[in-house]
Amino acid sequence: MSGVQDEDRCMNTNNGDTGGVDAQVPALEARNVQLAWGDELIASDISLHVEQGEIVCLVGRSGCGKTTLFHALAGLTVPPAGEILLHGENITGQAGHVSYMLQKDLLLPSRTIIDNVCLPLLVQGMSKREAHRRAKPLFEQFGLAGTEQAWPSQLSGGMRQRAALLRTYLMNNDVILLDEPFSALDALTRTDMRGWFCGIVKDLGLSALVVTHDVDEAVSMAQRIYVMRGNPTAGEPSKLVGEIAVPRPSQDSERFDLTVEYLTCKRQTLDLLG
Repeated sequence: MSGVQDEDRCMNTNNGDTGGVDAQVPALEARNVQLAWGDELIASDISLHVEQGEIVCLVGRSGCGKTTLFHALAGLTVPPAGEILLHGENITGQAGHVSYMLQKDLLLPSRTIIDNVCLPLLVQGMSKREAHRRAKPLFEQFGLAGTEQAWPSQLSGGMRQRAALLRTYLMNNDVILLDEPFSALDALTRTDMRGWFCGIVKDLGLSALVVTHDVDEAVSMAQRIYVMRGNPTAGEPSKLVGEIAVPRPSQDSERFDLTVEYLTCKRQTLDLLG
């Protein structure tokens, strides 16, 4: 997959299929959320949303609380204030409604790839035979055909991340959170994976919120970018200091990363990061 194709695949990730849900209601929304560890305030007044079929990136420097926010969005922690909505329903503090993919692929080395990706189905009580039946047709779509019986150690970093995303998809949620999903990959593989990811989000009708510290990655993938800034360890709680709409071309006619619009979005993001 070439760099040109990768940029093109990120142009339009919303195919109009909302899966029967109200397209006027955000897929995921945080309203006035406060984050804390014990008595330490991490972030305050965090409000953001992800529309149906949209890829949104959250950019911020290390230590500003991005992962802490993701824990709240995924229902792994209960924020001291504010609420989390999924398709308009309050899911604050309720795990399992939003899929969450961590930075590391966390594939179990003693299980084959198909057994690894089927873990969410097995945890739900599905038989191994039925889980394999459900997962096998997706291997080709995720670029994993022929790896079903391979071991994680036999796959490249990019292929392992594809397997991790397939496992995340099989959690059967239409909203996914990804925390620095491509940061451990080399530059060329990372570029390939961005384009592939945009395509798979469109094809599967997903909505995604992606944490990254890479501004180029954010501008190349997202329809919108939120910028989070602060230094909680120094007593400065983080806030969302800006939201940037990325004006993508409607057609795959040019390299978006070579346009004035791309450079403008990148400059705006860097300025907000400070």
